[in-house]
This record gives sequence, structure tokens and C-alpha cells, in this order.
Amino acid sequence: MEAELMTLATAGATALVQQMVGDGWEQVKGRIVAFFARRAGTDPAVIEDELDTVRAELLAAEETGDERTTADAQAEARTEWRARMRRTLQADPEAAAELRDLLDEMMPRNPAPTTITTHNTMNDGVNHGSVIQAGVIVRNYGAPGA
Repeated sequence: MEAELMTLATAGATALVQQMVGDGWEQVKGRIVAFFARRAGTDPAVIEDELDTVRAELLAAEETGDERTTADAQAEARTEWRARMRRTLQADPEAAAELRDLLDEMMPRNPAPTTITTHNTMNDGVNHGSVIQAGVIVRNYGAPGA
């Protein structure tokens, strides 16, 4: 059971950090605040202030333009909130269902597939040369024999 809680806490912390720096943060922030405040018996304003502080740190790290600084800030935030989520889940097993609902809201598991249709027409009577159309071309430079 501990491994399942840790997996859920990790997924929750990862989604939380992604949402904090994304455009959808204000839409889910209230539910995150309520999730923690209800279970910790804490004033929601305290949780909101903590989340706002972490979000400000993440945004400041992003503004530096330094990938390492950003990655370090995100890793630190994930570690902090993963531990809080794990403790919350251990103290209240019914919290797992609510956290799963929050995860579904924040990060849909099966987003609708994106379909792109392209139609090309070649004119001018040219019958030689090559034309390549591709959506994504992947070349694995590190694989043996590549």
C-alpha cells in the first residue's frame, strides 16, 4: 500500500508543480487549497500563501532563463509537495480518491487525440526531384548501428 501511496503522491506533486507554472493554475488552486486545508485542519489562507510562495519561486526561476535553475526549483517543489501529499494520504486513506479526481482534472489521462490533415498539390509539370512530407522525423543518434 505504501508504494501505491508514494506513486499517487508523486503524480500529485508533479501535476501540482506543472499547474503552478501553467495557465490553468487559478482554475485548480482552490481545490488544491481545500484538499490540504480540510485534512490538516489548517486555515485555507495559510495553504494558499504556501502555494503562492512556491509558485512565485518557480516563476522567478523560469524568468532567469537558466534551465538548471528552473529544473532545480521544480525538483525542490515536487519533493516538498510529494512529502506533504504522502503524509496526507497516510493520515486519511479516503484522500486518495479526491486526489485522483484532482489529477484527472489537472492532467487528463486520455486527452482527445489531435488530428491534423494536410493536403498538398504540386504543379508546374516537374517530374523529377524528391518531395518529403512528415509530421515528426526521429533520428536516434545514440543507438548502435544508427
